[in-house]
Amino acid sequence: MRLTAIILTKNEARHIVPCIESLAWADEVVVFDSLSDDETVELAQGAGARVIQHPFENFSQQRNAALDMIESDWVFFVDADERATPAVGDEIRQVIQREDVHGWWSPRHNYIFGRLTQGAGYFPDYQMRLLRSGCGRYERPASEIVALEGADGYLTQPLIHYNYETLALFHRKQHIRETFEATTLHRQGVRLRPHTFVLQPLRHFWWRYVTLKGYQDGWHGLRLCLLLAYYFGWRYYVRLWQMRRSGELADD
Repeated sequence: MRLTAIILTKNEARHIVPCIESLAWADEVVVFDSLSDDETVELAQGAGARVIQHPFENFSQQRNAALDMIESDWVFFVDADERATPAVGDEIRQVIQREDVHGWWSPRHNYIFGRLTQGAGYFPDYQMRLLRSGCGRYERPASEIVALEGADGYLTQPLIHYNYETLALFHRKQHIRETFEATTLHRQGVRLRPHTFVLQPLRHFWWRYVTLKGYQDGWHGLRLCLLLAYYFGWRYYVRLWQMRRSGELADD
């Protein structure tokens, strides 16, 4: 079984080489690049990866474009700020021999602001990343999901994810996602009412901090849940309202 690891990139010069090195157990590493203007491409080629450049439309479209262009029995998607340990590689090499499972969920250890985060939904944080070719397509422009043909399974060895290394980076990434997340809410048929902008942040905070046990990470967990409630419970809804008001999205 041939396995290709795919890394989606856009200006990832800081992360790309150690990410590629962590995937040395794959048959091939492909960097699927969104027209970076830093040294990502040169560094990736120097590290032995094949580079394909493709304009970015949204996250799902980019993953699906990679699936269409790469010929392999299995593909394993990894973000540039993630690392696959040798144990991950060993487990994947074993499970792709099975014929009864077409997609595998990968757990992640998330390091946020430099701290391993156990609550607020950040562990096990399963992501559908390992796909048998031709058996899955990604959907939704952001927070993408997989429409899988066939059975799924769960890996036990986690990816290491260096997620949001600084507060500034956290804010920057959320701002980038605003339009995609607002569009997803629109497609879900979300109705905006005045109380939405009050109740939704409270609901999201309760979900992250209490239901998903963000409290177990102490002060770090409290701050993180407040930040997530601000964006996912308030800011993305504000952006949805702005896009509908401006005519970017038609309010049904």
